[in-house]
Amino acid sequence: MVMLKDIIETDKKYYMNTFGDRLPVCFTHGKGLELFSDGGKTYYDFLGGIAVSALGHSHPEFISALKNQLDKVLHTSSLYYIENQAKLAKELVEATCADKAFFCNSGAEANEGALKLAKIYHYKKGDGKTEVISLSRSFHGRTIATVAATGQEKYQKPYRELTNGFMQVEPNDFEALQSAVTDKTAAILLELIQGESGVHPMDKEYVRKVRELCADKDIVMIVDEVQTGMGRCGYLFAHQMYGVEPDIFTCAKALGGGIPIGAVCAKENIAKAFSPGDHGTTFGGNPFATAAGLAVMKIFKEERLVENSRSIGEYFKDKLNNIAAKYPSKIKDIRAYGLLIGIELDEGIAKDVFKALFDNNILTSLCGGNTIRLAPPLIIGKEDVDLFINTMDKILE
Repeated sequence: MVMLKDIIETDKKYYMNTFGDRLPVCFTHGKGLELFSDGGKTYYDFLGGIAVSALGHSHPEFISALKNQLDKVLHTSSLYYIENQAKLAKELVEATCADKAFFCNSGAEANEGALKLAKIYHYKKGDGKTEVISLSRSFHGRTIATVAATGQEKYQKPYRELTNGFMQVEPNDFEALQSAVTDKTAAILLELIQGESGVHPMDKEYVRKVRELCADKDIVMIVDEVQTGMGRCGYLFAHQMYGVEPDIFTCAKALGGGIPIGAVCAKENIAKAFSPGDHGTTFGGNPFATAAGLAVMKIFKEERLVENSRSIGEYFKDKLNNIAAKYPSKIKDIRAYGLLIGIELDEGIAKDVFKALFDNNILTSLCGGNTIRLAPPLIIGKEDVDLFINTMDKILE
């Protein structure tokens, strides 16, 4: 049996050190909300692989669908028609405001595709619009272009000079956004809830004004739903919660249930800017990845997981507000939208609480320096919420 210390030593010797010292655990298998370590411990996954494992671990119907596709064909390339790809595009279009979908391999790649689509839309109109406005404290990916769109200095600094034509303004400040718009502005890119910086939402009125500004100025409104999409916020996509229709939205993470896939979804008037050869992919939307996406969509409907995200999310929020009232000097704020939850703590205890949760076999993440982020599988029940609340209560006490 391979020991954890051997895995760590091998990792340190052969793997590029992009993650530093990780949490000292390696998982061998999982079921539902539970993950089992090579040391024999049971952990409770309240992070869902960072909003990826919406179905939990080893969902039997999902695993069956993957095994079924494995016995057929994994990859053929985009030179040929792919049945699963066409069917998954249909599912996404019929469930949203989009008219067309394109599949890729990740959230960053989906955002890259969205930016390319916005730019080529204006290029083919010949209006000279090339620039993109995004928001401070945003996170859109780790490619050079998506780092340029990401409004966090720590991600940008090592890679300057960045791709030209990107600028950031403060979130929820419509006047600042309006002042930044010029006759060169091609697109406005935003997350409706900024997850990586600590679960910070945009105001509904702000989003409504952004939508109106984009329509008035012929600016492409791009909503990054990589984390907020696929039921995470109690709606299939967060823009549905906000009551707006973006020109383009992106998704990834939970769309494949753990199998890498991303999607660019767009209105027809924007989508038609892509002509054959303007964009492409080798792996994106292959038979296996789209089989995973189809299985996710099917299980979402059968088990009413979007509705569960909303109802259990409300239960979770109420319980967290109760515990926040009990420890007002320790919990500064609760920001909860379906099952995307931020627990903002006093800066002096945030790291200790995060570590204590891990030591009590509860998996979370620490973002923005002082916020515990939760993004559990959408199959979560009230008993799971109670387990977290009781553990948090014990730690804070």
